[in-house]
Amino acid sequence: MSKTKVAAVADLHVKEDGSVSCTELFSEISRVADVLVIAGDLTDLGKPAEAELLAADLKSCTVPVVAVLGNHDHQCNAVEEISAILMKAGVHLLNGQAVEIAGVGFAGTKGFVGGFGRHMLGSFGEPAIKAMVSETVDEAMRLENAMRKISTRHSVVVLHYAPIAETVAGEPEAIYPFLGCSRLAETIDRFRVSAVVHGHAHRGTYRGNTPGGAPVYNVAAHVEKPSGRPYAILEF
Repeated sequence: MSKTKVAAVADLHVKEDGSVSCTELFSEISRVADVLVIAGDLTDLGKPAEAELLAADLKSCTVPVVAVLGNHDHQCNAVEEISAILMKAGVHLLNGQAVEIAGVGFAGTKGFVGGFGRHMLGSFGEPAIKAMVSETVDEAMRLENAMRKISTRHSVVVLHYAPIAETVAGEPEAIYPFLGCSRLAETIDRFRVSAVVHGHAHRGTYRGNTPGGAPVYNVAAHVEKPSGRPYAILEF
């Protein structure tokens, strides 16, 4: 049985001035992988012009592309326009949806903040705190709904925020609560998951596991990977 190779990267931060080009990277990935996954922060400031530049770069990618948005992609309140640009370019942009490609199911959503383990933020106190926790719970529910749609043997969860603290290790501990939330891992561990990929933590650690044993990979472009390249290669 042939294997499906998935190249996963995050935090491309394509800029409006054109200083970040991904054309060569996407061409390279097309030669070594069957699917490209981009785990958020596709743009630097969430500007439609940045999304247009990324869409142009994606013309060099000849394999299917799966992506979720990140926090940077929300900066200019142009999510709908950015999403339309990327989907027109052929990107399978997930926000609580799932897609099957080459025998692998992909479920994705952005995720959100909240902290990890016993330090996870609870829904108590001011309305702003309750709203923050509610947003995280909503993201976990989006992920659960997406995962329920997957029937393939292998499944990949695509997030921007981390579901575990292990893969944000290397960042200042003071900002851990803003890098992800254990509620995402709780959802993941209710399903059989082959791999989880995320970004956001540029100084984080490449590999970890959810409490239930699902492998988690921080694929931020800045994180050192076994491939020696900005992207990870996962085989299924």
